[in-house]
Amino acid sequence: MDAKGDLPGFEERFAEARGCRLRYLVAGEGEPLVLVHGLGGAAANWLALAPLLLPGRQVLVPELPGHGGSAPLPAAPSLNAYADRIALLMERPAAVVGHSLGGAITLRLAIRRPELVTALVLAGAAGISSGTRQARYALTMTGLVKPGKRIAPYRRRVARSALLKTLVFGRWGASDPPALPADIAESFLSGPARHTDTVSAAKALIRDDPRGDLDRVRCPVLLLWGARDHQLPIDDAFDYARRLRAPLRAIADCGHLLIGERPEACADAIEEFLPRDGLLTVAAT
Repeated sequence: MDAKGDLPGFEERFAEARGCRLRYLVAGEGEPLVLVHGLGGAAANWLALAPLLLPGRQVLVPELPGHGGSAPLPAAPSLNAYADRIALLMERPAAVVGHSLGGAITLRLAIRRPELVTALVLAGAAGISSGTRQARYALTMTGLVKPGKRIAPYRRRVARSALLKTLVFGRWGASDPPALPADIAESFLSGPARHTDTVSAAKALIRDDPRGDLDRVRCPVLLLWGARDHQLPIDDAFDYARRLRAPLRAIADCGHLLIGERPEACADAIEEFLPRDGLLTVAAT
């Protein structure tokens, strides 16, 4: 089935992964690449970036348990449960890009299954400041109020209004909300209508502190961050870069939703980093 409503040209598939039915999209042939969305997100979040990364690659876009069309986990005491489900979808070693919560999960994937992750791109990755008191409060309130689910029925109207985009995406999400193209804004609002359990992922994220395990990451890593990210500040990026000894690319005039706000700049950074000939390009930090 073609997933026209999410990523045009991608095929919709489902898989049973340890008692959890996962929805994922796949397209292309060549070097494998996995794209993992953030908390409250879905496969559609990659609408702008996935096509730019597709040429010469097989791109796999899973929806995390409890998100989009994927069933919730029977139990989710930690992010390891989410990482293990992604691993079950991967038929061979692949480069992985994780956005926000997806970054924290793909870190766990790289630590638990180093043979599966050939390279890792952390795009506005959660984890460093996600356990602070302010972050715990914000995540808890978001889980209780579920603003995304409330807004989702009106997503087309929001996506076509500069004022409504500013109210929905301002401060936390985009540096310039009115400039978000309507289809991109809508792609970030479509997933919550189908979510069944994002609270478990939020609680697991709050409990997770990756800093003590970062020395176990063996693959090359690139940090990719919006220079104006107010959700997960760029100080987190510097901390990750220092601990992982990884290069950092800051995207100017860009907020937390960098994969939709500046997809071309993100694609350029990822293309420079990921191998086309078996060799990684790693710039100095």
